[in-house]
Amino acid sequence: MQKFPVHLYWIILFMLFIGQPTHAKLPVNVGEQPVPSLAPILEKVTPAVVNISSAHTVNNPLFNDPFFRYFFNVPEQKRSGRGSGVIIDAKKGYVVTNNHVIDKADEISITLQDDRTFNATVIGTDPETDVALLQVSADNLMALPMANSDKLRVGDFVVAIGNPFGLGQTVTSGIISALGRSGLGIEGYEDFIQTDASINPGNSGGALINLRGELIGINTAILAPGGGNVGIGFAIPINMISQVIRHLAEFGEVRRGVLGIEMQDLTPELTSAFGLTEKKGAVITKIGSNTPAAAAGLKAGDVITTLNNQPIKTASDIRNRVGLLRVGEKVKMTVIRSGQTLNLTAVIADTKTVKGKEVSQYLDGATLSDSDNGIEIHEVDQGSTAWNAGFQKRDTIVGFNRRKVKNMEELTQRFAHNSSPYLIQIQREDSILSLWLN
Repeated sequence: MQKFPVHLYWIILFMLFIGQPTHAKLPVNVGEQPVPSLAPILEKVTPAVVNISSAHTVNNPLFNDPFFRYFFNVPEQKRSGRGSGVIIDAKKGYVVTNNHVIDKADEISITLQDDRTFNATVIGTDPETDVALLQVSADNLMALPMANSDKLRVGDFVVAIGNPFGLGQTVTSGIISALGRSGLGIEGYEDFIQTDASINPGNSGGALINLRGELIGINTAILAPGGGNVGIGFAIPINMISQVIRHLAEFGEVRRGVLGIEMQDLTPELTSAFGLTEKKGAVITKIGSNTPAAAAGLKAGDVITTLNNQPIKTASDIRNRVGLLRVGEKVKMTVIRSGQTLNLTAVIADTKTVKGKEVSQYLDGATLSDSDNGIEIHEVDQGSTAWNAGFQKRDTIVGFNRRKVKNMEELTQRFAHNSSPYLIQIQREDSILSLWLN
């Protein structure tokens, strides 16, 4: 077999690099040999990636005791954290980062590449997607242009920029390893870009860009069984972030509406039973009464294949897209029912909230609503029965006496048909906690 010439290998490799579309001028010359480099792109991009420092006061119950403070004179303890952020609007001074980077922070400062440092204010946060929008008042900012993350492909070259371990701005490169990763239990709404570009602690909130210098995602997590980077990092797609930012800029939070369906992925058995040729879409298992889905004519057993002209692969696709629509927005769906294709339209409705005392006396003082994960607690009045029981805002009730509970109707029935004490399981951030009600 004839050996492949080494010089042809390098010529092909070089052509692949210069064949990538880019706004930067490539390459630079080293001697007489042109060498491909990402440096021209990074010179334009890195000024838009910032370092974020945060600090918050440790909430030690002893500090609330005036006798303890008087006799021991213990100063307040503060914890600091570091992360990254990306300027997305230079005129308004908007910076996007991860919610966990600034969660509970009393002080937030942003340092630019030119070493200028500014205090930042929080415009809004969404723990469900782990996105936060900050604002700084500064001149001569540079924002990153956004790409269309729906057009990404596995194998595309990417560059991650951030502040790992507080070292300062660092750049790593790799490819897109997978798209649409979900079910990882990292966030409430998951549709991750997976990449092998090195992402480490401190990279959270930093930029994932393409070779055009466009923002395609915000780095947010790594899979690290041994505690170090193993080449499996995750970024939130910029299209999802853009939708979240619309809510945060206007309301300071994401005001999610409801469609009123329960879904599951299509299995090979269900695909065959419905007479489908492809395992694409999600099947409706339940329709809530007096919901937008019921009004639109959806039925249990319908298979949703597209939503707002976007193909549906899994039930998570529907949940992610509906969860980012505003109340009053129309959602167009293509469904397959008994072998026929139907086009239906629903209008996203506001989340119905109820007072906790309507469910149980133990929840008096709380405001509740059904969510895809369980029963979400929106507010808890300080000093109320629910407050004293240990419930907090943004808790989600997921279990009753060690059995899963899906909605307020189930929860109300469980309270009515069981005697105290009750054991309630709640999800709080990334933890599952149990509360005894007696």
